[in-house]
Amino acid sequence: MSRSPLSFLLFAGLLMSATATAQCPIKDSIMSQIDTPVLDGTTGATEHHHPDGVTSATTPMQGRSNDKKKKPHKHQDPDHFHQFRLGGYGEAVAAFKDYGINRFYGGADGNPRTHRNTISIPRFGLALDYKFSKNWILSAEIEFESGGTGQAVELENTENGEYETEIEKGGEVAIEQFHITRLITPTFNLRAGHMIVPVGLTNAHHEPMNFFGTVRPEGERMLLPCTWHETGLAAFGRVGSRAATFDYQVMVVAGLNANGFDRNTWVASGKQGLFEEDNFTSPGYAARLDWVGVKGLRVGASYYYCHDTSANSDKPSYYGNMGRAPLSILSGDAQYTDRYVTARGCVVWGNLAKSDVISSRHGRHSNASPYSRVTPVAKNAMSCGGEVGVNLRNIISCPTMPELLPFVRYEYYNPQEKVLAPHVADQRLKTSMWTMGLNYRVGNGVILKADYTTRSIGSGRFNSENEFALGIAFTGWFLKK
Repeated sequence: MSRSPLSFLLFAGLLMSATATAQCPIKDSIMSQIDTPVLDGTTGATEHHHPDGVTSATTPMQGRSNDKKKKPHKHQDPDHFHQFRLGGYGEAVAAFKDYGINRFYGGADGNPRTHRNTISIPRFGLALDYKFSKNWILSAEIEFESGGTGQAVELENTENGEYETEIEKGGEVAIEQFHITRLITPTFNLRAGHMIVPVGLTNAHHEPMNFFGTVRPEGERMLLPCTWHETGLAAFGRVGSRAATFDYQVMVVAGLNANGFDRNTWVASGKQGLFEEDNFTSPGYAARLDWVGVKGLRVGASYYYCHDTSANSDKPSYYGNMGRAPLSILSGDAQYTDRYVTARGCVVWGNLAKSDVISSRHGRHSNASPYSRVTPVAKNAMSCGGEVGVNLRNIISCPTMPELLPFVRYEYYNPQEKVLAPHVADQRLKTSMWTMGLNYRVGNGVILKADYTTRSIGSGRFNSENEFALGIAFTGWFLKK
């Protein structure tokens, strides 16, 4: 792209009067917390629900009273509902790029210098919550990704734009959540069904109000399924009090399938769901803990473990006699928000045993298989990143000024941080990137976004990739009763 960072800053200065994105403080605080139970009249927390079909307590970003005698009235809660509600969220993005469709086409320069533009609907989701009683809640969400076309023909950019007819689809319509929650006590509750796996910052807080950029943070979604949703059983609650308050969630769900692991996205394509049933031979175990004892601050850690990803293969013959292939993923993240600044950060580290054997046996996939045979699969993958934005209206103390949040984000990620011999890591996957832009909150739940991104590939060995993007997004409830 011909624009330099300086020219973008000049452009952004002009743009501030017309466009950008701010996150919705209410939705951000609701969606960015693990589900916390509320039994009517039994806690000092205000009941909230959101388009992920979650019930959660008021978070520290909204403020929590430590005086248990003072209970907020439910009629003061804009997200409270009595029995049923319907809502959703969605995004649209246009991007203007200076690089081609395939970094791996074989040239020594990485992605060729090709100017191209794209426009898309990354996702649109509809969600509903229904209370059978105050203690039994049904939640569901269906998501349409990339227009949800459902076509059986896909354009494979990593194969130089080859057309393929296969089980993979261009676009997706998927049940992202469908579960029933049994509220028992504020400290212990149960949930069964199809749920979000809250590993990493983006999976736990994936709605468009919860990140500044026009698209979700790139590092995490290049390593992990995003949004990651699986079928299983979960327990959750809130423990402690005052400064020692923690939200927790533990779950057992369908494990990842080694068939889907590949060079470019590590285990992100290992999520099951292609067929009528998911293998549950080797379940995945996930846990998340958030410290929420200080107003405006949340510090979280999450962990995922699958005892044997090869056991979840569609066909056992793919990985027969190779032994177990356990997978561990550890993530730490934090967010701080007040009326002047919002800052977020996340680190993800993963370890896959027997990755060399998996790479060697991926060649057994048939031509009709929906899985990639692009190898090697790495033993270790990692991602780290952070972003910070400031609210100009509050800093300047001008109530009539539009709510504008300029921001900057840095990310490093590598799906091949460590590769076992005899395989060699591909340096074209080692990515360091900066994103800067503006967020403009147009109304409650509606935001405009603009940003400029530049990527350094393989520590500068290959062509950099630059793009300017515009986006619009919303999150909200349409009907409540």
